[in-house]
Amino acid sequence: MNALKRCWRVLVEPTLVRRMMVAQVLLVLLMWSGVIAIILHQGSDTSSYLNALKTGETVLAVADNLADRPEQQHATLSLIDSALREQFDDSGLPDLGPVLLVWEGGRLVYATPGAPTNLQPHPDHGLETMYIKGERFRGRAFRAAKTGTVVMFAAPVAWFNLFLTINSRGFFLAPLLISLPLLPLPAWLSIRLAMRPWRQVAQEVAARGPADLTPLTSKTPHRELAAMVDSINALLQRVGQSAQRERSFIADAAHELRTPLAAMRVHAEALQGQTGHPVQRELLKGILSSGNRAGRLVGQLLQLMRSDATDSEPHADVALDALVQDRLAMLSMLASRNNVELELTVAEPVCIMGQRESLVSLIDNLVENAIKYSPKDGVVRVSVTGTAGAATLSVEDQGPGIAPELRERVFDRFFRDPQQTQSGSGLGLAIAAAVAASHNGQIHLDDAEGGGLRATVRLSS
Repeated sequence: MNALKRCWRVLVEPTLVRRMMVAQVLLVLLMWSGVIAIILHQGSDTSSYLNALKTGETVLAVADNLADRPEQQHATLSLIDSALREQFDDSGLPDLGPVLLVWEGGRLVYATPGAPTNLQPHPDHGLETMYIKGERFRGRAFRAAKTGTVVMFAAPVAWFNLFLTINSRGFFLAPLLISLPLLPLPAWLSIRLAMRPWRQVAQEVAARGPADLTPLTSKTPHRELAAMVDSINALLQRVGQSAQRERSFIADAAHELRTPLAAMRVHAEALQGQTGHPVQRELLKGILSSGNRAGRLVGQLLQLMRSDATDSEPHADVALDALVQDRLAMLSMLASRNNVELELTVAEPVCIMGQRESLVSLIDNLVENAIKYSPKDGVVRVSVTGTAGAATLSVEDQGPGIAPELRERVFDRFFRDPQQTQSGSGLGLAIAAAVAASHNGQIHLDDAEGGGLRATVRLSS
């Protein structure tokens, strides 16, 4: 059933190849139809048979010479008539053939078997049209000047001229009848070959990552395709410039904000040490807390811009197990303030190709989130395992976790679980996901054993 659905979808789905094939076939049909129409029009009123003046004179001479021998005259005229109709008798359609009639002294002495005998000859009228029992005939009569013998050739117009024209001009129709059944295959093959440069450009665009805004490398001499490639490259350049301006703005703004935030925290701490009023101390504590949150947000913005900017930087050997151990040592003070224990499990040394600074951002954000959302006296378990050219980092906490339906959305920038009560900016997991993607990896969130959330990062060189 699935195969039938795929076949049906391939047949009905609009494609440029099918569109060009249909256009090509229709063009050939239109061209040949025009040729046939011209041929039929040219042969619709006259035929070489009815205009054969020498043939008429020959029949007149035979009839006159054998006028005194009626039986021999009739036999000879019958042979001539048979010879003239031979090509139509061979076709298997004798009824379409011409007819011969001969008069002597106004008396009909010979008529093709089955021919209408009430045709009225007019030798001086040339080619003329007659209607016998509603059927249209075209005929020409010849008169002997001395004896007055009249010979008339006639044929039914409706079928005879058409058959005669096709029979005499068949070399025009044969190519169409022969090529029509075979035309789609060479048309499809020629179009496929002609569209090969187009497919090459499409494959290069499809292979690009979202951060790769460098110009397309496909160089094509074809004017139409070259214009499209130039337009795509111009668009990529504009998008790259816009993204660079955005990153520069955020980075500059974050750098500028760090100084006033640090000054505000210093002044708030100084005021907190000089006042003993409980209400004022509580207010200053709130100011310090807000300042710390703003400082953390600024730091995460800088990390995010750094992770975006280092996507194109070369990778180097990084001892992931040692790096994780160093970062846990740096974050141990934060864990102590929150009464959270850090555990590290490393079975063997793990080394990968990566960017050290971006990996630091990845580890710090995952571990800081785990510490922040873990309850007091909780445990954050970190493990590092590796295989050839790949590594797995797992960070497991005992916090409230994240609902399954939100585990994809939390990687969006500035999105936070509405049920979370802890403060945050919604950038930590977005930074981690960006770093994992730059290392050909991914992050997966699932339930930890015994409750909580487990973040598993798989990285490859």
